This record gives sequence, C-alpha cells and structure tokens, in this order.
Amino acid sequence: MEKMPFHPTLDIGPGLEPGIAAHIVSSDWRAGLPVIESAAVTLRELRVEDAPSLISMLTTDEVARFMSPPPTDVQGFERFIAWTHGERAAGRHVCLGVVPEGYDEAVGLFQVRQLEPDFSTAEWGVALGSPFWGSGLFAASAPLVADFAFDTLGVHRLEARAPVTNGRANGSLQKLGAVQEGVLRRSFVRDGQYIDQILWSILREDWRKQRPDRRPRVH
Repeated sequence: MEKMPFHPTLDIGPGLEPGIAAHIVSSDWRAGLPVIESAAVTLRELRVEDAPSLISMLTTDEVARFMSPPPTDVQGFERFIAWTHGERAAGRHVCLGVVPEGYDEAVGLFQVRQLEPDFSTAEWGVALGSPFWGSGLFAASAPLVADFAFDTLGVHRLEARAPVTNGRANGSLQKLGAVQEGVLRRSFVRDGQYIDQILWSILREDWRKQRPDRRPRVH
C-alpha cells in the first residue's frame, strides 16, 4: 500500500460462521482504539509487549517481500508502535493488532490511514505472520476491520493496493468483495525494483449490503 509502513500480505479462508457477532468496547478511537472481539480473533491497539512477536512474524522473507521494509529489531518495532499511537491520537491513522484465540501477543496487524482529512476516503493494509496463512485468520479479521472503518471511522471509500505479483493478496481482496479498478504502473518500489500494483476499492453502501446482519455492536 502506498507510503504505508506495512503492505498487504493477505490470506483468506472460511468466513465467519453465521450468528457470530463482534463486540466493540469503546468508541472514542482517538483516545484509544476499541477492542474488537469475535470467537476466533481479538483486534486491539498494539502494545509494546507485541514487538518481539511482530518481529518474529513479519520480518521473514516470505512476508516482507510484499511490504515496505519493516523494522529490523525489537526496538524498531517499539518505535513503530509508539508512532501508531501518535498517529491515532492525531486522527490520521489506526493500527490494530491481530491476536488469535488462545494467544496474548499480536501475530499481525491491520492499518487504516486517511487519504482525505475527514477519513471519507481511506487506505488499508494487512501484514500477517505466515504460520497463520490458510488458517482463516484473515477471513475472521478483515470484515471486522472493514466494519470498524465504515461504522466508526466514517469511511465512505476504502482502498487497497496490492502488487500484481501478490496473487494471495489480490485473490483475498476479490473474495472479500473488493472491486478491481485498475493497475497503478510502477507504483511500488521494493529492493530497487518498480512493481505494478492493482487498485481495489470497497464502498460503504456496497459493504453494508453484503453484511446486513453482521455489523458490530458498539458499547
């Protein structure tokens, strides 16, 4: 994703089971992100304690090859976590750690950043540790993040950019219901090479039509 610290390394598996509701605690996201929970995953603000897990999960070659270079040590991830807190407080960016059921630390993250000052247009991206690819963790998490973006952040148009060489990412976005809008030529730089990206979008009205009974409850 354009000019974001992390870029899509997407995975998708079986969707949420019908009738499983997500619960959001807190809605003043600039003061602190809500905790979003389902049966399979908890999405929450990153904590400094997540840094060792994140460096283990997100710096492997297979994960990092579709991202802007991640921090290279625990201290770098700690600085990144502090940066996300500052950006959230400024109302420009949110970063949710992905904590699977039975875990305490984040094994990946979702980022949503504003492209317009009022957050009406935003861009999102995800990085997930490869041990959880094919596990259904992305499928359990991504709809909750989209719900949060549309219902709490007030996003109208949610964009994603994925390198054309990242078949997993592009297939996942399509399965999620995103619409392919075009190819951004030579728009992503990695290891000195310029790579084409596919531009995807989801509109709020389209998202609500496909998830009429699954919107999170805000407490």
